[in-house]
Amino acid sequence: MTKIRILHVTYDMRIGGTEMVIKNIIDGCDTKQFDMSVLCIESPLGPFAKELERNGTSFFELNRKPGFDTRLISKIRHVIVKQNIDVVHCHQYTPWVYGTLAALFTRCKVVFTEHGRFHPDSSSWKRKIINPILNFFTKKVTAISSATKDALIEFENLPSCSIDVLYNGISPLKVDNSQVKQLRTELSIPDEHIILGTIARFDPIKNHPMMLRAFKKVLTRQPETTLVIVGDGEERRNIEKCINDLSLEKNVLLIGYEPEPKCHLALMDIYLLSSFSEGTSMTLLEAMSLAKPSVVTNAGGNPEVIKNGYNGFVTDNNNDEAFAKAILKLINVDVRNEQAKCALSLFNERFSSRKMNQKYADLYKTVAPKHQANRN
Repeated sequence: MTKIRILHVTYDMRIGGTEMVIKNIIDGCDTKQFDMSVLCIESPLGPFAKELERNGTSFFELNRKPGFDTRLISKIRHVIVKQNIDVVHCHQYTPWVYGTLAALFTRCKVVFTEHGRFHPDSSSWKRKIINPILNFFTKKVTAISSATKDALIEFENLPSCSIDVLYNGISPLKVDNSQVKQLRTELSIPDEHIILGTIARFDPIKNHPMMLRAFKKVLTRQPETTLVIVGDGEERRNIEKCINDLSLEKNVLLIGYEPEPKCHLALMDIYLLSSFSEGTSMTLLEAMSLAKPSVVTNAGGNPEVIKNGYNGFVTDNNNDEAFAKAILKLINVDVRNEQAKCALSLFNERFSSRKMNQKYADLYKTVAPKHQANRN
């Protein structure tokens, strides 16, 4: 049988959740069945592209102009026709618009995956008119969580029956315990301390100040606790000011940006996610793969990943009192150990890259043109 040719259309391949999903799909695909390439509508391509190119993945780099760039449509169509593409898999809304218009009246089919929503969410009358038309020419729409699916229905005027929920999946992290132990020593964290932590860009949507206010409350009950914060971004000064205002300098470690923070994640006893909005957090899945229980806010796909009281706790959004109480529950060693086991179990059951890749493979084989197997 001739391979099914998949073209992933996305913004770029910088480091992020959407880009990691694309990379995992390509890395985990059956090369006997699929031939995958990536088209980025923006430049530069980003570091994930370099890794995939070294492994033989073809890339097409376009340079989208401001506004609606009509020339982009013909450029994408040229790639579709020249490469004899069977399935155009569009990741995020704007690539979907361009990819669908480019695929019109060609033999290839369109798949659209929504990876997450902005906060606060919004809509427009233009999108509500155009989206049903785009959906008509789209073979399948997938969302990374039920919350994301609900947003597509409410804000994008897409019918529920056309959207499948397909959870993100990752390869489980593997760490060297001796390196983790060395890192603890380098960071001068006392042996008796419980380590809380988060890995996220310093962006208002991640709501680090709420996490810090909650941590202040935790310290009044559990002073032998350290909070490790990995990341950087526009909110750094505000976060530093919040730490100083709350007198947390001795118990909070600002690590900065780390390109591969798996040892930092392995160091944490409890993972924290205080966001106002989330799709499916890839780092949260990584924490689960390392058997880490978590405390998260009730935002986006978080409550679909963390089952409250099973592999962590879900609290009301922007509620530092509730967040602190949940952390204190997990500081209890018996509760933490039990939920750690559940976190790993749920990861293997639902969120491994193997599970995700199989579902996408089935999807591609379902939507690909029936005559592709006989293609010359």
